[in-house]
Amino acid sequence: MEAWDLALAASGSFVAGLLGSAVGLVLGSLRLPVILVASGSPAAAAGTNIAVSAVAALAGGIAHARAGRVDWSLVRWMTPPSVAAAFVGGYFAHLLPKGLLLGAIAAVLFWSGLDLLLGLRAEPGAPRRPRVTAALAGGLIGLLGGAVGLVLGTLRLPALIRGSGLVAHRAVGTNLVVGFFLGVFGFLGHLAQAEVEWAVLGVSLSGAIPGSLVGARVTGKLSESALRRAIGAVLVVVAAAIAVSAAR
Repeated sequence: MEAWDLALAASGSFVAGLLGSAVGLVLGSLRLPVILVASGSPAAAAGTNIAVSAVAALAGGIAHARAGRVDWSLVRWMTPPSVAAAFVGGYFAHLLPKGLLLGAIAAVLFWSGLDLLLGLRAEPGAPRRPRVTAALAGGLIGLLGGAVGLVLGTLRLPALIRGSGLVAHRAVGTNLVVGFFLGVFGFLGHLAQAEVEWAVLGVSLSGAIPGSLVGARVTGKLSESALRRAIGAVLVVVAAAIAVSAAR
């Protein structure tokens, strides 16, 4: 392992942490390529990347919580079904057409991104049962994420905004906290298989943690409309990346 490999992992993790924390996303899909280059093993890269995602989400989530941007009631309702469904999705992943699932996820992300970016739909009224909606959305998204190996905070975030009625600033922090718990359980699965590159993990965290803290500060400086547009733009980019993966 070369020094430049470790430097690449640290810098890539800083950028992903900054952007992700600012808009409430882990963005592990953007970090994974540099982790893969540094580790040299797809399995070790996956385990290392999800560990970085969990810690980055924790760092950003704590910063958002201190700023009052976490809805703890929705965290309690959304996290258990998300984690349980992710396990089920992962267990039965071999029975599902991964390419088709990725294509469907990319389509939903693209629409959600354009909706937030351009305001395609009128603002809905206050949801009647935001907690139940969060629990159902968490379960469905967890199931899909477990099946395709993604945390899918990109789907949870618009669900929190549109389905549960959170303002974008609180949805950002809430999504990161839920993502932390999913990342922890995902990492434990890889750890049991010894699929972690510890040197890469260490340098990646040295970039991801400060990046997440800086990103959380950026969130507080954005207006609601600007934050929604930023989230929408990131969702469109991620949708394109997932669509490319689905087409392979």
